Amino acid sequence: MKPVLVLVNDRDGCFPADMMANRCVTLALLFLLIATGVAQARPFTVMVYNVENLFDADGISVYEEYRPNVYTPSHMRTKVATIAQVVAKLDGGKGPDIILFQEIEIDRSPDDEPAAEARLVAALKVRGITGYQVISADDRPDSPHEDGNQRAIRCVVFTRFPVVAVRNHPIPNARNILEVELEIDGARLYVFNNHWKSGASDPVTEKIRVANARVLRARLDQILKADPQADIILGGDFNSQYNQSRRYGGTMLQTALNDVLRSQGNELAIRGPDRDLYNLWFELPVDKRGSDTYRGEWGTLMQIMITRGLYDFRGVQYVDNSMSVLKVPGLNATEEGTPLRWTNVGPAGGGASDHFPIYARFITVPDNQPTRWLALQKPSPNDESPTQAVKAPERKVDVTKALTLSQFPAAEAIRKAEFMGKLFRVQGKVQPGSRIAIAALNDVWEVWIPDPALRTRVKGQWREGETVTFLGLLGQHSGKWQFVVEKEEWLRP
Repeated sequence: MKPVLVLVNDRDGCFPADMMANRCVTLALLFLLIATGVAQARPFTVMVYNVENLFDADGISVYEEYRPNVYTPSHMRTKVATIAQVVAKLDGGKGPDIILFQEIEIDRSPDDEPAAEARLVAALKVRGITGYQVISADDRPDSPHEDGNQRAIRCVVFTRFPVVAVRNHPIPNARNILEVELEIDGARLYVFNNHWKSGASDPVTEKIRVANARVLRARLDQILKADPQADIILGGDFNSQYNQSRRYGGTMLQTALNDVLRSQGNELAIRGPDRDLYNLWFELPVDKRGSDTYRGEWGTLMQIMITRGLYDFRGVQYVDNSMSVLKVPGLNATEEGTPLRWTNVGPAGGGASDHFPIYARFITVPDNQPTRWLALQKPSPNDESPTQAVKAPERKVDVTKALTLSQFPAAEAIRKAEFMGKLFRVQGKVQPGSRIAIAALNDVWEVWIPDPALRTRVKGQWREGETVTFLGLLGQHSGKWQFVVEKEEWLRP
């Protein structure tokens, strides 16, 4: 708890003689409490932020959309400046004391070109946000994943606290788990930065995430065996829903997050011996649990989980109900309240990330009472986990104001930031290939239909060379331009 200093005085500045002794004793006790540790209590914030591929602009990139022809130094400067703006929204503009970043490029520059982390440090400094030590996971660019794919991105931790130790934990077909052991006012805090295999709803990739979870669980068990009330924070992009087992229980016999890692939502049960990990998504109402969207549904791929030690009165303590999602309309959120994705469109790009950052607050406690537990205002029970996804707000689209593609002289005329997300009436010839695409304005455009059943049906109905007409939102994916058909009625304009 924070120290409370009470100034005691009467109207004329003098204490009556019979009250002087009691007041002196009170002040003496107050100063003693301050001197013995209450004044050492330190609040701090931990942010978890997937920045959607923060790359430098050295021209060396595994991903097509970050090659020099589409991603320039101007794009990179916009990207890091936007991230800095988001970070500055916390803690009075000074930013969190600990940030767990995901999707920062593994540096491949052969020379002394600053890496993406260094570019971000510089952008933060412009806003007066300083004091970080930067720890990057040691994913090696010359060591591919088990499936043969090249390593492109890694986890990075920014911290203002002294670093005691750094450990890397390789996991199958995903980014290394980065463990950073910190010292905060004499207390030890372990933070784990994660970015597991993608594909939350896919039973095939879930098996890979199960292997990812086993590595992390083994390390947790090792720490907790030595100290059952160790202070541990797990954060990152787990590519899993907080209620993975309930949401996909019909297709997944075992889930990485809930069954292997044992993340759960009973806040009081964490005090017992069997359920040692609490997921902070349970701090929020069900309809507020969302850090990302997919196919019109909210997802919770970003996670913060904490161990029982963060509820006792020793070392570091969680601030009850402080978990939150950071969304700022116009900066990192759309008008509808969904993530404002990054785009390379235009001379300098725009947007922020396809994930909202999440954060929670903590405080150091000098009491050294491991048997005393934090009093909770409204502890969450374990059954606050729906089986169905929460619907994300739909994009506001007025079909009567759709632009007509044929009115433009050439493809380059609409490949601009001002037209991103705009609805177009498209007419073109179906192209050959496994992906749906049409030819229009002397160029080829992909057609993406998020609904898999509808996408399969369209593939069977549209014939190569046939002229089709439909409505679609202009977008980009992996550097390629596309029209996104969000509703079935858009296929019958």
